[in-house]
Amino acid sequence: MPRQTTFIKPGSTKLSWRHVDATKMVLGRLATEVATVLMGKHLPNYTPNVDCGEGVIVTNASNVAITGRKLDLKTLRRWSGYPGGLRVRNYRTVLADDPTTLVQEAIIRMLPRGRLGRKMRTRLRIFAGAEHTFAAQQPTKLVIKSRKAPATR
Repeated sequence: MPRQTTFIKPGSTKLSWRHVDATKMVLGRLATEVATVLMGKHLPNYTPNVDCGEGVIVTNASNVAITGRKLDLKTLRRWSGYPGGLRVRNYRTVLADDPTTLVQEAIIRMLPRGRLGRKMRTRLRIFAGAEHTFAAQQPTKLVIKSRKAPATR
């Protein structure tokens, strides 16, 4: 009998939650790992057209590390859709004002575009501090094997 690839059906998976502490983690490395878990690519029964990922809670977003000169050189752009409505801020000001925005944008840009990506986005929760309100979901710790950033900023 030939081997058969198994595809899971929508709604057949049980949602579980993972917790990540972003203290001194490099932003891009953190975002790739979190996006992989949100999509479910780390699971053996991954199916591209089904939402089979897990929920992720990211804490200490204000302590995320950004290496090199990216704090001053990289920008976050937002356009209202009107002429002259482009707002450009560098990463340093965004990190000082609302660090959750920086982490959220980095993760969301790694998810697929379209309906499925928007559905995955709803399972991402980011908190600037160490406390979160998702203790009832009993999240398990997500261990990310990335090197810690050097102490610069």
